[in-house]
Amino acid sequence: MTADAMPDGRDETPDERADRNWEELMQELRVMQTGTQILTGFLLAVAFQPRFAELDDVQRSLYVVLVLLAAAATALALAPVGLHRMLFAQRRKPELVRMTSRLLKANLIVVGAVTVGVTALILDVTIDRTSALIAAGIGVVVVFALWAGLPLMMRSRERDRR
Repeated sequence: MTADAMPDGRDETPDERADRNWEELMQELRVMQTGTQILTGFLLAVAFQPRFAELDDVQRSLYVVLVLLAAAATALALAPVGLHRMLFAQRRKPELVRMTSRLLKANLIVVGAVTVGVTALILDVTIDRTSALIAAGIGVVVVFALWAGLPLMMRSRERDRR
């Protein structure tokens, strides 16, 4: 067995690294699926509420877009499981890890959009459209800052330390 060449202090083969990375991705997917299921359940229940008929065209359109995004998030979260089943025992785990990582990143964008959109829809219905738009703008900035800006800042600090 050859030790993995990555300079991270771990002495593992490429297969061991792929197995570890796969397990880490599965944990991330479990966390993401819980949030996605809660948001999707909320969205599906909204259509059956008496006040749903009172939504204006903008609110109803936003609702439909959010349901479609929630369905896309569910499909993205389940895709790695399907890939794993189809590629099981074919010694393609490193490739599977790379594709799952991409799917997870795409799903983060979709889940972020659903989260911001649900917040905007709730504020639009309960307060007013201006509050919804302000909250959506702030939500986009916060999601982007936490999910993209913070990791970039941490990478930059790590490079500066070296």
